[in-house]
Amino acid sequence: MNGKVVLVGAGPGDPGLMTVKGLEVIQKADVIVYDRLTSPLLLKHKNPGAELVYVGELPDRHALTQEEIHELLVQKAKEGKFVCRLKGDDPFFFGRGGEEAERCVEEGIPYEVVPGVTSAVAVPAYAGIPVTHRDFNASFVVIAGQDRAEKAETSVRWDLIAAAHDTLVFPMEVGNLPYITEQLIKHGKSPETPVALICRGTRVEQETLTGTLADIAEKMRQTDFRSPAVIVVGEVVKLREKLAWFEKKPLFGKRILVTRARSQMSVLSEKIRELGGEPLEFPVIRITSPARQDLLDQALRCLGSYDWVIFTSANGVRRFFLRLRELGIDIRSMHKAKVAAIGPKTAEPLLERGIQVELLPDEYRAESLVEVLRPHVKPGERILLPRADIARKVLSEELAALGCEVTEVDAYDTRMNAENAGEVVKLLKEEAIHVITFTSPSTVRNFLKAVGTLEPDVHSLLARPSIVCIGPVTAKAAEEEGLNVDAVADDYTIDGLLDAVRKLPAGGK
Repeated sequence: MNGKVVLVGAGPGDPGLMTVKGLEVIQKADVIVYDRLTSPLLLKHKNPGAELVYVGELPDRHALTQEEIHELLVQKAKEGKFVCRLKGDDPFFFGRGGEEAERCVEEGIPYEVVPGVTSAVAVPAYAGIPVTHRDFNASFVVIAGQDRAEKAETSVRWDLIAAAHDTLVFPMEVGNLPYITEQLIKHGKSPETPVALICRGTRVEQETLTGTLADIAEKMRQTDFRSPAVIVVGEVVKLREKLAWFEKKPLFGKRILVTRARSQMSVLSEKIRELGGEPLEFPVIRITSPARQDLLDQALRCLGSYDWVIFTSANGVRRFFLRLRELGIDIRSMHKAKVAAIGPKTAEPLLERGIQVELLPDEYRAESLVEVLRPHVKPGERILLPRADIARKVLSEELAALGCEVTEVDAYDTRMNAENAGEVVKLLKEEAIHVITFTSPSTVRNFLKAVGTLEPDVHSLLARPSIVCIGPVTAKAAEEEGLNVDAVADDYTIDGLLDAVRKLPAGGK
């Protein structure tokens, strides 16, 4: 029985512009056939068992010819696979989607189309240029930019286009800009007509160059503008100075590596996107059940005997309550204990469970927590400290020195995760990662181990990106590993970390 092919538009580059329906196809597909303009972040949503097939450009050629792509789609569908043909922009927008759909019909393969957000509208919008505006024009024309002087015949009616008051949009082809401007002027368009070139629109590398038909080609020659780019010609370009928004966001232009555990990274990644940056997720920590589960279980079964329960991470809170539920232990057995937490993010999951936190330090690290606890704990009191297997011993040692009976148990273990290390090394070599964030000493050590397995001279790769740490403990660990720390958060939270990133010099190191 045949499977199905769905042609999905991935949009112009920003993964946030993927449609809900398109994302659903990616999540369900058995095979994803994708090209050069597809954001790698979209592929992270795939079914874990899905096959990925790259058919875009290689350094010297295309990975597959168009006819080979047709055969691949047909073959996979005839194997009964649900095939997602993921294409940059829109499948039917100056692409080969129509040909791929025809081939499916000829072979009796069911197919569907999920349109994508088109670059003809989205890219100018991200540059602050509406393609229509009632003060300037009521329509716009999208023209293939591949028409060239050496062609014997042309399908472009330059005389009609030049005479119209429409906005003209030429997607993808900046190399042909001199010919386009020449034809428009030759056929009567004013040389002073505003023009914008938008390179890698909607992406973190977006650049916009403005000028007129008379001078834009020379301006482009003096810069390093390359495809993919969109050319916009018309009076609406004048609105950019007033309406530009994307490039004014505080983290615009920064691709930021997020190294914390996968279960924790979504909040940080989302805030980076809101501020105009691009998060690159590389979770170097994998959270697992503790190797000595028996010690945690023993402590939880004696929960009613503790005077204090002190939490030093949100992961510790979650694992603590998960294991309570698995063991069938009633939280009311903890009624005797006071609760302390190392910081507000650790306190949040406690409050969500109806647990009031007695003590919270102003500075979110173990040393400060000890000082807050010192006037409140008494010698002989029993304290339960559920923590990570690699947590520092400062808290337990200081509390024991005060005469307390401390039970320190691993609520979870942390393991190194090197998944996607190859992609990270590649981007570091291309200097495409601008900031690396570390949220704990273990993220520092695991990152260096993961990347170091592929690139022994890992420190040379880190000369270009800025290193930002969530607090002094993490910064000290990074410096001990030979890293140059560029910024440390004043407030040891995710918001504090992002504030530190925002204060980095605009041009980087």
